[in-house]
Amino acid sequence: MSVKTVLRRELLAARRLLTDQEAERAASALARHALGLPELSGARTVAAYVSVGREPGTRALLDALRARGVRVLLPVLLADNDLDWARYEGAEGLAKAGRGLLEPTGERLGPDAVLEADAVLLPGLAVDARGMRLGRGGGSYDRVLARLTAAEATPALVVLLYAHEVTAQVPAEPHDFPVDAVVTPEGPRRFGVG
Repeated sequence: MSVKTVLRRELLAARRLLTDQEAERAASALARHALGLPELSGARTVAAYVSVGREPGTRALLDALRARGVRVLLPVLLADNDLDWARYEGAEGLAKAGRGLLEPTGERLGPDAVLEADAVLLPGLAVDARGMRLGRGGGSYDRVLARLTAAEATPALVVLLYAHEVTAQVPAEPHDFPVDAVVTPEGPRRFGVG
């Protein structure tokens, strides 16, 4: 079993131990801190995601961004694990999809819609002192990051995590990309990359 697989299992197990109240408090704090980030406060378009299960909560943040007039793009998982995008039109515009995900029901904008984003919120399980992110292992966001690089697009890359998920080091491979910042319920941290 790879180091990444073991680390993912440990981090997911820790998330399962959170109570509903702890998760709700964390989501509220995450939204407050994220909204204060210059990378998000000045953004016209933000590519984000709908948190599920015990992922650090994004719902309050999505609604707050939308209320500010920000165009929020949400992913739609394609059969090949790549991501299409659609505009977030509020919770009523979300539908259950495969893998327990919630996806927007609106018009599909195509995989390249992410190139219009000023900031991209990335799901993750951990980030280290270098800004290297450990994802869930499906490769969907690796494709997104490769697409951004190929197009020479440079949105701010931000990962939302719980404080204990900011670690000394995560295993990294040549195709992994560092993020610019992490936001935890305790506040943001920048990594001096990008």
